[in-house]
Amino acid sequence: MNKILLALALIAGLSTQAQAADDAVAYRYGMELDIAHVVNITPAADVCGPTPVEMTYLDSKGVTHILQYSEFGNGCSN
Repeated sequence: MNKILLALALIAGLSTQAQAADDAVAYRYGMELDIAHVVNITPAADVCGPTPVEMTYLDSKGVTHILQYSEFGNGCSN
């Protein structure tokens, strides 16, 4: 019985993560952003070139948003 509950909890957690990714908005140049507090920024990949990252933030009303944008990776040696 415990294994079933654990499996259900895992599936629910993965479902929540997938839903959060679906709620993300891709940044467009000139977008008006209302960023009151940055909660999290995913680290840039260890590649030499542009890589996608996500910023989770709260707006001035306390609503959580996820913004996707590109950042230059950390993998360049020169």
